[in-house]
Amino acid sequence: MNPFGFRDRQLFAEDVPVAAIAEQVGTPCYIYSRAAIEARYRAFDAAFGTRAHQVCYAVKANSTLALLNVLVRLGAGFDIVSGGELERVRRAGGDTAKVVFSGVGKTREEMQLALAAGIGCFNVESEPELDQLNEVAGRMGKRAPVALRVNPDVDPATHPYISTGLKESKFGVPIERALAIYQRAQSLPHLQITGVGCHIGSQITDMDPFVDALERVVELVGELGDAGIELEHLDLGGGLGINYRDESPPEPDDYVLAILNRLQGLGSRYQRLRLMIQPGRAIVGNAGVLLARVLYLKLGGVRNFAIVDAGMNDLMRPALYDAWHDIAPVKVDAPRTPRVYDVVGPVCESGDFLGRNRELGIEAGDLLVVASAGAYGMAMSSNYNTRPRAAEVMVDGDRFQVVRRRESLDELLAAESLLPG
Repeated sequence: MNPFGFRDRQLFAEDVPVAAIAEQVGTPCYIYSRAAIEARYRAFDAAFGTRAHQVCYAVKANSTLALLNVLVRLGAGFDIVSGGELERVRRAGGDTAKVVFSGVGKTREEMQLALAAGIGCFNVESEPELDQLNEVAGRMGKRAPVALRVNPDVDPATHPYISTGLKESKFGVPIERALAIYQRAQSLPHLQITGVGCHIGSQITDMDPFVDALERVVELVGELGDAGIELEHLDLGGGLGINYRDESPPEPDDYVLAILNRLQGLGSRYQRLRLMIQPGRAIVGNAGVLLARVLYLKLGGVRNFAIVDAGMNDLMRPALYDAWHDIAPVKVDAPRTPRVYDVVGPVCESGDFLGRNRELGIEAGDLLVVASAGAYGMAMSSNYNTRPRAAEVMVDGDRFQVVRRRESLDELLAAESLLPG
C-alpha cells in the first residue's frame, strides 16, 4: 500500500493533510504511516503459511521506539547490531527471546547484556568472537546460543557500501571454512549451536542472489548434518529492496515463496528447520517521508538551488550513496513555471544535497516531501553543524502523534562541559 497520496491538490499521509503536520510540528520532520508498517510486516509473516518461522525486523533501518512498538504488537522478532539496539527493543516491549544479535564487533559488555537478557541467538562472525563469547558465557554460568554467519561469496549487485556477501567483505566467515569452525564451536563448553545464518547485502531487487546464497547454505546444512551437527534454524538475513525510483523488487510473498520452493522436497533435516528472515528497509522504507520547507531559491547561470531546512545530517543517503529519493511539493495550489533545481540543505558541505536536477514548480516557503525515507533516515541522522535532530510523527488513520519531539540545543549540549579554571 502507498499511504501517501494527493487529494484536492495536497498531499495526505493516510487521512491526515501533511501541511497540517508541518503547521503543528514544524520542519524538518519525519512522518511514518502505522498502517503501511503493519501491512508490510504482515505480508512477510503471512507468506510463510504454516512453516515454522520468525520475522526479525532489522532495527538498524529505523530504531525509533514507537515504530519498534508497532512491530512488537504484531509479534515481531528483532535483528540487532549493538547493545544500544537491544535496549531499544527492551524499552519498546520486545521479547528478547526473539532477538538475534548480529555484527562483527560485539564487545564483552554487549555480550554480557545480551546473555543476561536471554536473547535468542548470537550470529557469530569470526573465530575470535566465538572464543570471547564462550569465555563471557562461562563466567556468567550460561551457554550462549550461536549461529555462524557464513559468507557465501555471492554478488548481490547493489551499491558496494551495502554489499556484505563477497569474499572481501568484513562480514561473516568464509563458507568453505564453516564446517571446521562449527566443529570447533561444538567443542567449546559454553556455546550451544542452534543455527546458521547469512546476509549478502541491502537494497537487492532481484531474487537470483538470494537463491544463489540459499543454494550454498543448503549444501552447508547437509555437510554439517553428515558431521553430526544438526541445526534448529536457518537465518537467511534481509536485504530485500524497495522502489525508490524505477526498481521492481520482488514482493514479500514472492521472496518467501522462492525460499520455500527451494527447500521443498528436501529431507526432514531441512523441513524441521525454523526459517528466519531480517527485513528492515523492506518493511519501513516506503512507510516514511521527510518533510522540509524551502528557505530560498538561488538562481544561477549554471545551476539553480532550492535551499531547504533539511540537510545531509537529517537524511544521509543521498550524500553517502548518491541515492535517489523522489521530491515533490506538498501542495499544488496554482500552476507555477517549473525549473530544474538541485535541492540542497543548509549544512556547510558541498555534498549536502537531497536531490539533484529535479524539475519543480516551487517558491520560497513551500513544503517539500522527500519520499521513501522511512529506512536509514532518522537512524543515520547526526548533529553535524550543531543541528538538532528532527521531530518524528506517526500517523494512524486520521490522527497523528509526535513520537520523538524535536531535539533542543540544551539537550544536544547537555553531555558537554568546560575545562576547570
